[in-house]
Amino acid sequence: MRRIVASDGAAIELLLRRSDQARRVSLRVSALDGRVTLTLPRRMHEADALAFAQSRAEWIRTALGRVGTPRQVGPGARLPFAGTAVTIDPAPGRGAIRLEGDRLVVPGPDGAMARRVAVWLRFCAQERLAEACDRHEAVLGRRRTRLVLRDTRSRWGSCSSAGVLMFNWRLVMAPPEVLDYVAAHEVAHLAEMNHSARYWAIVERIFPDYRRARAWLRQEGNALHLWRFDAKDG
Repeated sequence: MRRIVASDGAAIELLLRRSDQARRVSLRVSALDGRVTLTLPRRMHEADALAFAQSRAEWIRTALGRVGTPRQVGPGARLPFAGTAVTIDPAPGRGAIRLEGDRLVVPGPDGAMARRVAVWLRFCAQERLAEACDRHEAVLGRRRTRLVLRDTRSRWGSCSSAGVLMFNWRLVMAPPEVLDYVAAHEVAHLAEMNHSARYWAIVERIFPDYRRARAWLRQEGNALHLWRFDAKDG
């Protein structure tokens, strides 16, 4: 990560990416998670690219304002988990992360906290999505070949023609019924690899209240992408 500074003194983090195909430097602000990507040609000096980004700092701030403010996982942060906010509470020594009421107790050094929390969330997502898929597959009479977790920005889940179900592990941060809906949505594709009326009839059969969960994901889902789990520099 690199940083530039806006006129009000606020730091703006940049993801630096070199490209053999790029002919000029460019900036992109993700509409999903507010990540700012600075792409530069392979042979361009980094200092020149950063100077360009600095000259566009106010444009970046405006674009970020439309997306929302990225949130860094760290001590005291109120992180969504299963639809409720839990406070990240650092603890001395070593040991497993544990949920105690509305506190997520994270032992170990602060520098490793964000990545440890991400691993814990993935583990919880794996368990909950596997259980939900097993349940919906039993109703449908179909079986997946594999369940894969990723941190995708373009979709919450997918189903391949080979029966591999992929999910974004950030679903574990959403209300349980939303995670359950996405599981049902992808399981239904094991029978219908399309979004036809017949497909939606299958979704409704295995998850009758899917419309409400689908609406939540459309309205609130982008906020889950704003959480950052990379370690902070310095």
